[in-house]
Amino acid sequence: MDLRNLLGTELPIIQAPMAGAQNHLLAAAVCEAGGLGSIPAGMLDAQTLEAELSAIEALTERPYNVNFFCHQTPTSDPSRIEAWHELLASWFAEFGIDPAHIPSGPTRQPFDSAMADVLERHHPALVSFHFGLPSAELLQRARATGAKIASSATTLEEGLWLQQHGVDLVIAQGLEAGGHRGIFLNEDLTTQLGTFALLPQLVEALDVPVIAAGGIADAKGVAAAQALGAAGAQLGTAYLLCPESRTNALHRAALKSPRARHTALTTLFTGRPARGILNRLMRELGPLPEGIPDFPLAGNAISALRQKTESLELDHCTPLWAGQNASGCREIPAAQLTRELASGWTR
Repeated sequence: MDLRNLLGTELPIIQAPMAGAQNHLLAAAVCEAGGLGSIPAGMLDAQTLEAELSAIEALTERPYNVNFFCHQTPTSDPSRIEAWHELLASWFAEFGIDPAHIPSGPTRQPFDSAMADVLERHHPALVSFHFGLPSAELLQRARATGAKIASSATTLEEGLWLQQHGVDLVIAQGLEAGGHRGIFLNEDLTTQLGTFALLPQLVEALDVPVIAAGGIADAKGVAAAQALGAAGAQLGTAYLLCPESRTNALHRAALKSPRARHTALTTLFTGRPARGILNRLMRELGPLPEGIPDFPLAGNAISALRQKTESLELDHCTPLWAGQNASGCREIPAAQLTRELASGWTR
């Protein structure tokens, strides 16, 4: 069974949810082209989620996906925040940031009962999760809307765990993928596999369909995923230059430059490992320094620096999320890109 049979799409392509770089406009364009557009909810509250789902349903009647984070919101540790601010002290001084004015609350919200209330008023074809799955009660509420359930696996063990917990499909997130790693059973980055190493192992071991994600940039990559048994392909980086995306000018410039060839996993921007194009912050502090506050609390200090540096047209503190293969990034309409990607699928 491939994505088309499971979700009723015309094409076996999922546009990866990309919080901060897109909204319903990109998702709707992909849906109208026959793929599965995605609404990222990781940075939304319930009220904004309601507006986004109403907006996409006003633009398309086709199937769409809503994606949620399902991390545990940490308790702020003042000593870790203080150490984090000390690490950033020279940056605060250079750009005139007073750490006393930096907020302390979480910048990203996990799936909760308020968001489940919103889902129950709408009809997404798919509800997908990152960082595992929510509680059994919340998962059942999502399923009761009639949506299929998916989550990201970065290892074979995570894929088996997700199947045991009742998902309808698994997204094989290879190490090449841009943005946050979906890793959730442990924090050991040495367990992470490339897409075309992970995908066939999951296909062999699981009874549910597997979607390939990470490093796929064109129709040939989609064809390769199909050859290895994928039920569809999920792409994010390829859509970042589409006119319907909300990628800012600094991010677009980096994607179009030779810099896009060098990405790294970093915890600097949120506290969890995520892949982005190397910038000054990552070079000077190292992409994975110790002692960073737990996800997503690290993001507050970086947000203050980002706002200031971006006002100076500098991307020093901007999370330039991108996968290892940005060669498919083109400034073409999302519908055209979706159809071109799907041309690699041969059945």
